[in-house]
Order: sequence, then structure tokens, then C-alpha cells
Amino acid sequence: MFYRHLYRVSTTGKSWYERYKKTLYVVLLRVSMCVLFTAVLLASLNSIFPLALPNDSDLFARVVVDKNNRPLRAFPDANGVWRYNVTLDDVSPRYIDALLTYEDQRFWQHPGIDLLAILRAAMANIYSGRIVSGGSTISMQVARLLHPHSRSFTGKLYQALRTMQLEWQLSKTDILTLYCNIAPFGGTIEGVQAASFTYLNKPASDLTHAEAALLAVLPQSPTRYRPDLRPDVAEAARNKVLDRMVTLQQWSPSVVDAAKLETVYAVHTRIDQHAALLARRLIQDDTLSKQHVIHTTIDANLQATLEDYVKSYVEQQSDKSSAAVLVVDNASSEVMAYLGTADFASKKRFGHVDMVQAVRSPGSTLKPFLYAMAFDDGLIHSQSLLTDAPMRWQSFQPSNFNGGFNGPVSATDALQRSLNLPAVQLLDKLGPHTFFARLHNADIHMQIPGGKPNLSMILGGGGLSLEALTQGYMAFANSGYTQPLTFIQKDAGTTHHTTPPKRFFFSPEAAWITQKILSDIPRPGALRRRSAFMNKQEAFAWKTGTSYGFRDTWAIGVSKHYTIGVWLGRPDGTPIPDTSGRLTAGPLLHTIADLLPNAREPIPLPLPMPSNKPNKSISQQDICWPLGILKSEQTPEHCHQTKTAWIMNHTVPPTFVDSQAITRNPFDFRVDTRSQTRIHSNCHIDSHNTVDIHNSTDQRHVALWPIKLEPWLPHIWRRNQQIPSLHTSCAPTEQLASQVTINNLTSSTRLRHAASSTEKPRLVLSANGGEGKYHWYINGRYHHSNSPFSPKAYEFAEQGNVDIVVTDDVGNIDKVTIHIE
Repeated sequence: MFYRHLYRVSTTGKSWYERYKKTLYVVLLRVSMCVLFTAVLLASLNSIFPLALPNDSDLFARVVVDKNNRPLRAFPDANGVWRYNVTLDDVSPRYIDALLTYEDQRFWQHPGIDLLAILRAAMANIYSGRIVSGGSTISMQVARLLHPHSRSFTGKLYQALRTMQLEWQLSKTDILTLYCNIAPFGGTIEGVQAASFTYLNKPASDLTHAEAALLAVLPQSPTRYRPDLRPDVAEAARNKVLDRMVTLQQWSPSVVDAAKLETVYAVHTRIDQHAALLARRLIQDDTLSKQHVIHTTIDANLQATLEDYVKSYVEQQSDKSSAAVLVVDNASSEVMAYLGTADFASKKRFGHVDMVQAVRSPGSTLKPFLYAMAFDDGLIHSQSLLTDAPMRWQSFQPSNFNGGFNGPVSATDALQRSLNLPAVQLLDKLGPHTFFARLHNADIHMQIPGGKPNLSMILGGGGLSLEALTQGYMAFANSGYTQPLTFIQKDAGTTHHTTPPKRFFFSPEAAWITQKILSDIPRPGALRRRSAFMNKQEAFAWKTGTSYGFRDTWAIGVSKHYTIGVWLGRPDGTPIPDTSGRLTAGPLLHTIADLLPNAREPIPLPLPMPSNKPNKSISQQDICWPLGILKSEQTPEHCHQTKTAWIMNHTVPPTFVDSQAITRNPFDFRVDTRSQTRIHSNCHIDSHNTVDIHNSTDQRHVALWPIKLEPWLPHIWRRNQQIPSLHTSCAPTEQLASQVTINNLTSSTRLRHAASSTEKPRLVLSANGGEGKYHWYINGRYHHSNSPFSPKAYEFAEQGNVDIVVTDDVGNIDKVTIHIE
């Protein structure tokens, strides 16, 4: 009726609009002027007194979370406040519902100040005779938090202006986001994300109905309602919110009744520090500087379990010891656990030093890489005959960890027992520069003193980090390819941490054979008995190492699904005498393997053998020592020992030939049937001892073992038993023995008389190689002769330089000069 009246034609013939349009113009003009004045005022405030918006990254704390968004370590802002930058998408909708329903029902409709809410609060306060309710909106609370003020009338007016300024400058979504970031939750805890992490140990996106209601009411009285200080009061306040949600039909009664059953308590009053050194590493990464929440690949449960166990394990070790552990998923190269130290809080254990990244001597842990490369290059198969006997390469004369020697060993046995001499022999054949270059090409960067690759590399004569070693060992489970370790989730919203590229290290066939050899190494004794009850059927290839001077011990393990790297030692580099990788790092490695989640399959299986392809295959065949070739390709008399070997690509490399010795094996010669001596066509036989080369001789073929293995061979396999001596009238035409070599002495050897003893320095003189007996000379004078199996000691009465010379029966000679102090 009213609207009809407005447009009804009057008796004068004029409409209502025509009669009152001048008045309407005046009203609209005044309203427009008020709006313009308000806009000019707000614009002036924005330019003269801008809002203190927390848009600087320094105003927000940063948190490093695990793969399930559980906090690992947090870093406060510049003022020590725990405040995390979140968007509404990062916060549970349950919290938003509880917050707006309880605090500001008309948030999306009012212009920042809700006059109806203020009127309702005023009437309630007057009726009660005290302040029982407030009329502040979310916008007004944000304005007060950004610009604190007094409770006077002037202060309220200032708050109203700042609220209007806030509404003028920001959207409703921005204002609500600000509240979620800066609302007070007690002490230095600000923002719903910090409160959720601190009190509930979870992100705000995972809040339950009860937890959402608790955090919605907590900012009303942060000290009074803190769940870690007054859980009973906090529970009553939470239930009040829940009741309001039912009254206003936001949540169903059944949901609220279930929520009230949850007990209010604080899981933490502060965030625990897990993977603390990884968190520090990522926080300092410039590429992650703009991320307030860094999403890692760490499994927090596994991380916490390993931290507790490793700490207790290291406490049983020597003083100042520490440990580092990496657990990596082979399929994704994601790091599941990262322990850079055994105890982050311990100063005596140098807890601030990240031993995952520290460059230390790797000991023998590089040997599997060398053997895999040798398989690829056709230098050896799994049962190739190698020499574990005293050898010298110019001034480099290595020895085994236990000081002893084993004579003839297979490649498998040498790798499993981590023998040094066979490894150096193999590196000498492959070439140190080739080995170093292939490490570098696989993204495994080894530091070498002087920068020049050498034979000592394979025994730890360089530096690598646990991270690099673990990355390299992953190749045994990934068909010979390495891949940089991944610490950041691939879907964490960053483009920098993409899937890292793979690098070729060795062939799938070489990788499989090497890990098969390592998986046959028995577990340490006590753990071997324990593992019988663990139902662990997954093949586990592992290798230990000990650096020179007992400064570092290592153990690296590879299964189908995981690669584990372990380092133990002292971060300051001081030695720990009488320790080794097998004694300390090995047991820790296997315990960690037992703590890992079960494999993805119901019954874990060994690594599958690569499928055979043209020119790419793996097979098992019988070979024979000493020649090292297939048993089917040699006569029975040449097969002294039969071995079953893994053969790659139908290639069966023979045993290495002796240097400076005969180059053909089997060795062919003729024997005089009467004297049973060796002869040849150039023998000068007199008339009284005529030999018919063609009718009175036999042709023979013998398989020879490397000359340096003679002391370990059965009597019938030694050269003096297989090869007769030359006829007295025959001049030698080939050298059947290698050059003689003095053992354990070099020109840098120095001996000193003990100051408190009258005993003279004493050494056992021994040699290797040559033929026949050894004849010793001291300072040019003959001293004694002995067989290779009966060395003799010598007391040095001289002082200064002493020349020691040995010669054998056929004229081979070696000399060293030592110094006696």
C-alpha cells in the first residue's frame, strides 16, 4: 500500500516524486557527503596512521613438520613469540564454525561494528549488574590486537576508528585470517596454529569438535582457560561453547555429546625438538626462507623412537661419543629419519655438530663400490682368486685391520671380510683416477688430501659424509642408480624441491651381485640369536668400516625398501681405541633395521635379480682356481679348487697374472724323461748327456697360482713341486718368480732404542716372492739365509742408517734403508 501511495497521482495531478524530489536531493546529498567524509577520513588514517599489519616474515614463527604435519621443531619470531602464518585453508572448518558462532554470528554481514550485539551486551550487563558479555566483533578484536588501547571512552572511539579502517582496507576473509594468526592463547603463544601445536601437538587443520570449541573460547581469557594450567576451568568454558553450537543449530546434539566426552588436557606446554639439526639445516636454506611451515619427509614416530634408542646406546660408549643415523626410503629417496647427533642438548657430545653432513674418513665402506665397478669392467667375477698377502706399491705397503694375512681369497670372501690387500690390488687394476671419476659422476663427491686420487682412497684415505655414503649405497637397491636424498615433501607447495635426477653408478647386474654378497654377511652374534624371533625375512646387505686411528666407525645397510646409514665416533676427531665398525656401529645398524616398519608386502622378499636381456644377464657357473675360468673350459688337472660363481654377461675373467713374472698360465714346458728336469730347445747338452728333444721328452702343462700365495698353498700346488728345476746345462729363458720383496719395511722406517731398557731394537726379517731361499745382507755383510717359511729375527746394534738387502737363488734382489735412533 505504501509503495502504491508513493506513485499515486494526487488531486493536483502531480506524483509524490514530483512533490518531494527536492527534499530527496537534499537527503541524498547529505548522505553522500557523509560517505565521502568517512572515506576521506579512513583514507587519511591509512596514509597517516597505517595499520600495523603483520606482513613481515620476521613477525611469524617458523615450524618444521613431519610428513603428517606433526611439528618437529619450531623457531619463534624476532620477539620470541610463537606465531605461525596460516590461511583459512590451513584451519579446520570446525574451528571457524565454533569461533564465529560463539564470538561473532553476523561477522559476514556487519561493517565491523555490530550495533545489535553491542545493544544486547549492554542490556545483559545492566540486567546482571556486572559485565557478563561483550559486544566486540572479530574485526574489533583484531583492531585492538594490532593497536592496543585503554578501556576509556577515548580508547573505545580509537578502537572503532581502527575497526572501520580495518574493514575499509581489508576483506572479511583477510580479517578472519588475521585473527587466526594473532589471537592470544596464553604466554607467548599467539594464533590458532601455535596453540594447536603447543597444547594439542597437531596442526589446526586436524582439530576435533571438542578441540575446536576449546581453542575458540581460549582467547577470551588466555591465562584462566589455559588447558595446561587449569584444565577443569578450560573444560567448563569449552562445554559452554559446545552448548551454544547446539542451541544455534550449528552442530547436532549427538556430535556435541561425543565431544564432551573428550578430556581437556595439554599434551605439551612446548613443542618437542625432533630432527633438530635437520630443522636447523632447512631453516637456513635460502630457497625455503619464505616458507613459514616446512613440510619434511620425516616420520615423527620413527624419529622419536630412534632418538631415544640412539641416545641410550651412545651413553654406553666412551666419553664424548656421538652418533648419526639416516633412514631413507629407496623408492622415493625420501629421508624417514635424520639424526645428526646422539643428543642435541649435550655439550660434551657436541650435540650442535651435524655429523650427517660432516666429512670424515669412510674407512672400508667404499669397497662395495669398487667391487661393483670391477664386475662391470670384467676384471673379476664373484669367485675370482685374489691375493691377501704382503704387497707393496712403491712406498705404499698396506696391511689388514687385524695385521694378519689370509693368502688366497675369493672376491666374495675378500669383500665380506673387508680385507685390505685384495681391495688395493683391485683398485690398482681398475685405476684410482677411474674410481674417483665414477664416484664424482654418481654425485658422490670425495675429498682427497692433495686432490690427487691414489690407492689409499679405498682404505679411507679421503673424506665423505654419511649423507653421501647413504646416497651411494641406495644404488644397490635401485638398479645401480644414485639419487640425491629428499628432505622436503614433493607436494609441499615448493617448486625448488622437485624429484632429483638419477645418476648412473654401475649396472643393475653389478649392483645385484654386490648386494647379494653383502647380504650373506652374518649379523653380529648376539643380534643373530635375537633376529630368530623377529621373523625378519627381508635380505639385508650391510658393510662396516673403521677409519685410520679409530676415529670413525661406520655401518651402512640396504634392504629392498630401506637404506640405513650409521656413524659413531667423536665429533672432535679424537680416536676411540680398540673399537671398530663391526663392534659398535654394526649392532646399532641392525637394531635400527629391526625397528623399521614392516615392508610393504606381507612377506618381505630379497631384491629381485635383474631380468636377463641380450648381452645382459646373470648366471651361476662353476669355475676353478687357480686359473679362474670356467671348469668346463679346462682340463681336470688344472682345476685345483672348484667354486660356484655369479657370472655377468657371459664374461669369465681369468685370475690376475703376476707382475714381473711369467705372463702365460697354464705354463707349458718339456721334461727330460730320464732326469725329470725341465729343458728347452736352447739347452746346451754335452755329448755325455745327450737329450733327444723330440723323442726322450714329455710336454707338460701346469696351472700356476700367484707367486705371493706360495706360503699358504698345499705342498703339491707350489711351483717347485709342479715345475721341475732346469737341467744343469740349460740357461733360464723365462722368469718363473716375481721380484723378491722385503716385508713390512720401507725407507721411512725408524727404530728407536728404549730409554729405560738395555734391549736393542729387534725385527723379524721376512720377504715374499723370488725363487728358492732368501740370503740377507746387513750393511753389505752377509748375515744369514732362510727359506720363505722360516724368517729370522735380527737385533740392531748399529745406529744411524742401516742398509738391508735380500736376494734369492736366481738373483732377484730388494733393498731398504732404515734409520736406527
